[in-house]
Amino acid sequence: MAKKVVATLKKEGGVSYAKVIRAVKSDKTGAYTFKEEMVPSTLVQETLKK
Repeated sequence: MAKKVVATLKKEGGVSYAKVIRAVKSDKTGAYTFKEEMVPSTLVQETLKK
């Protein structure tokens, strides 16, 4: 299913996107969950700094 999503985002003249996956620690349980975001490739570093 991910291949289909990535294939539709690759269009001529469009903005290229990157999938950012971050591990987020829960305050209640201490367990890690993963948060996925699709961001423009120019904003990847700024997204990871959050």
